[in-house]
Amino acid sequence: MAAAPERVGMAAVIWTALFLAAAFAVDRSNFKTCEQSSFCKRQRSLKPGSSPYRALLESLQLNQDSMKLQLVNEVNKVPLLLELYGLQGNMTRIKINELSPLRPRYEVPDVLVRDPASTRLAVTGRDENSVELSLGDSGHKLILTGKPFRMDLLQGRELVLSVNPRGLLHFEHLRQRKDSFSDKVSSSVGSLWDKIKSLFHREPPKEPAPEGGAAGEETEATVPGDQESSEKSTKSEEGSDAPEQAEEELGSWEETFKTHTDSKPNGPTSVGLDFSLPGFEHVYGIPEHADNLRLRTTDGGDPYRLYNLDVFQYELYNPMALYGSVPVLLAHNIQRTVGIFWLNAAETWVDISSNTAGKTLFGKMLDYMQGGGETPQTDVRWMSESGIVDVFLLLGPAPRDVFRQYTTLTGTQALPPFFAIAYHQSRWNYNDEEDVDTVDAGFDMHDIPYDVIWLDIEHTDGKRYFTWDPSKFPHPRSMLERLAAKRRKMVSIVDPHIKVDSGYQIHNEIRSRGFYVKTKDGSDYEGWCWPGSAGYPDFTSPEMRTWWASMFSYDQYEGSTENLYTWNDMNEPSVFNGPEVTMYKDAVHQGGWEHRDLHNLYGFYVQMATAQGQVQRSGGLERPFVLTRAFFAGSQRYGAVWTGDNAAEWDHMKISIPMCLSLALVGISFCGADVGGFFKSPDAELLVRWYQLGAYQPFYRAHAHLDTVRREPWLFGEENKALIRAAIRQRYALLPYWYTTFYHSYRSGQPVMRPLWVEYPNDITTFSIDDQFLIGNALLAHPVTEQGAQGVQLYLPGKGEVWYDVHSHQKHHAPQTLYLPVTMSSIPVYQRGGTIVPRKERVRRSSDCMHHDPYTLYVALSPQGTAEGDLFIDDGHTYNFESKAQYLHRHFSFASNTLTSSSADSKGIFESPAWIERVVILGAGKPAAVFLKQPGLAETRLDFQHEAETSVLTLRKPSVNIGADWSISLR
Repeated sequence: MAAAPERVGMAAVIWTALFLAAAFAVDRSNFKTCEQSSFCKRQRSLKPGSSPYRALLESLQLNQDSMKLQLVNEVNKVPLLLELYGLQGNMTRIKINELSPLRPRYEVPDVLVRDPASTRLAVTGRDENSVELSLGDSGHKLILTGKPFRMDLLQGRELVLSVNPRGLLHFEHLRQRKDSFSDKVSSSVGSLWDKIKSLFHREPPKEPAPEGGAAGEETEATVPGDQESSEKSTKSEEGSDAPEQAEEELGSWEETFKTHTDSKPNGPTSVGLDFSLPGFEHVYGIPEHADNLRLRTTDGGDPYRLYNLDVFQYELYNPMALYGSVPVLLAHNIQRTVGIFWLNAAETWVDISSNTAGKTLFGKMLDYMQGGGETPQTDVRWMSESGIVDVFLLLGPAPRDVFRQYTTLTGTQALPPFFAIAYHQSRWNYNDEEDVDTVDAGFDMHDIPYDVIWLDIEHTDGKRYFTWDPSKFPHPRSMLERLAAKRRKMVSIVDPHIKVDSGYQIHNEIRSRGFYVKTKDGSDYEGWCWPGSAGYPDFTSPEMRTWWASMFSYDQYEGSTENLYTWNDMNEPSVFNGPEVTMYKDAVHQGGWEHRDLHNLYGFYVQMATAQGQVQRSGGLERPFVLTRAFFAGSQRYGAVWTGDNAAEWDHMKISIPMCLSLALVGISFCGADVGGFFKSPDAELLVRWYQLGAYQPFYRAHAHLDTVRREPWLFGEENKALIRAAIRQRYALLPYWYTTFYHSYRSGQPVMRPLWVEYPNDITTFSIDDQFLIGNALLAHPVTEQGAQGVQLYLPGKGEVWYDVHSHQKHHAPQTLYLPVTMSSIPVYQRGGTIVPRKERVRRSSDCMHHDPYTLYVALSPQGTAEGDLFIDDGHTYNFESKAQYLHRHFSFASNTLTSSSADSKGIFESPAWIERVVILGAGKPAAVFLKQPGLAETRLDFQHEAETSVLTLRKPSVNIGADWSISLR
């Protein structure tokens, strides 16, 4: 192919993409609605009613940790296999698959960190149409009803949730396509002959078998395809054909959207199942959507969609799919929290409806129900295009229990290297090495700390990843070394679309090794993205991931050094000329699996392989930092995510709070948004407010589109520069607390940034709040997100608790709704009474420069005069905290007018020269004297200052090592 036409074609595609991105909001016509998604339309066409599925109770097989039995669709007689597992930690797993599929159906690999430990199941009751099982020692029971099939899970006498209560289980079995001429003739003749036989051959009516009778059920289970039997009525035959005929009519073997046709060689394969949550009105999760924290009902509109897509400047407050998908839903009320984890990586839609749960359950269910009229209920319906039903019920009962249960399955948030939780500076694009040096020097000149500068796609040689533009970045190693000398880092972008170019080594190796995703015809799949024509590596292949990881070694990634980290963008995957801007569903991955089966896993695997590469390049010593745009359940194990291509608009800034909170609830704590907005140019007020908000979100990065004006923090005048500097400095002062909170997330699965109801699960007022949030359990933030705001109204939760303004130290009693006047310098943040927060108040140009600096402890007293907190310290970048127990975990407590420091974990050993230079006690009276006591040393007197107006006691220079045991007494 001639080079010039190729360049012209590539330029046209990229220009079109840039124009659309810059000029317009999302074009919704590029993305399907449920009505345009044939399987969603088919699934949703089923209305609640009596389920056609029956559980064959006599087929039940029980061992210590699982139960298996057959289900049969009484319309088409296709048998399914139901598997039920009791899991340790108060979880239950339900799997439904075909009993004998024509070919294997996809089951999601690699997301679960291990096979979940099981617990004992036992049959505790049985009658002709139901079986009662106990689920381990948790007090939970499950009642399985045979006809119609449903399952009800109880704790004691309380119904917790129901499975298939509305009869919406719908499992499209694999089948041969019946559209050939011979099939049609055979089918028509056979059907006619059966009807003729039925006119002349009438058998006497049989005695009806008992409902649980073995003979009839065994026949149906073992001869599922015997639909021609003369024993079956004409009505049954007609009913048997109806669902499959409907499926044929709705594009089950071929589907066209706009100009793209999906061949669907395996036909209809969708699965759907419904759940009812009695007593629950508030449900959360199933990110990613640009919507409120509390999920809305979807009656009368589209379901929430989970299908990773590249969406330009997304719309707000709708259920459209975005870049990532985590199929986990949480439900919460004042009694309990539960979760539903739907382990399926295909395109998925989730319907949510509100109902009233009266006394309508079958037979013995009434014996378990607590009396009293009607209770609220939320119904949830999951619909996926392929795969199997594989669902985990996370039974809480407390929010912290659900977080622990889910992260036991999929892993906790990786502990990031310390620099990664500091401030990052990015744009598309810093032009060249001189531009990088100038921006870097600008932060020093204006006394603004930062840790990382980012390079977008223009740094490469013609969008060839793992390369540098030879004219703009001729000496990348020297550039990186200059940053390292200031103890700073760089992140470069490495996208998963590979330029098709015979002169490009990466492309040649992937092609020669057969690592590209294939078309349905077996050739390498190609689509259009930033480089023009691009191939897409098959990251589902372990061999491909291993090879990709090897490309990050210093001898392979030319010019890279240990302070270069990675950004994976466009990994939904984004295909500019593909259906819905992504890959064809009938593309083929290793093992013959279609892309439709695993689409939502693609970005998960890209980040996994990239993180593996960063770990390997250091010989397994250094922790990686990888930012990803696409994600799935388990992505928290590999790094950070951000909310994608937002806009410089107030509502986009505001929506970043519930978007990150939703991710935090499902395990992904390391979340942030592009500060200032990616598209468009913010005015000074919006930019300042966004820096203030970003300072209190886990991932803190400014980023911008190449068509926007430059927006480094010093370009908006002295006053705004000072405001931005102050916000960033607040972030740096709190880095010890952020890092400690991330450590807790790593250890226990608790979210870093969390909704108020997580800490106050019995306070109904908190259940829908999503414009304020908690960082850990100690800090509450309500950033200003309204243009021209003169004040904010915030809620301080906790009956009998107190909160302290971190800036003025004013004490407020809770619970109360407080109106706080604000100025442009205001960032409303409160410390919870009863907590101790460590800070470092000597802010330097990067976090690494502060590593050995002294600490200040902020002790916020409860009304009872107590407080506690902790601090985690390690080297900030290696795995030595795990492999060699090289860390300090200190516990601080205040009671009876004495502040004590002791080890929170005696297994950890780490030496640090850092010391405590100040203790600030909020809510304290003035003592007569203050004494420091250290083991083996004489008691010494400390200087102090007391502010009577704010009741703040400041203790100066205790000068004790951060790893030492000591106590300070107020007398």
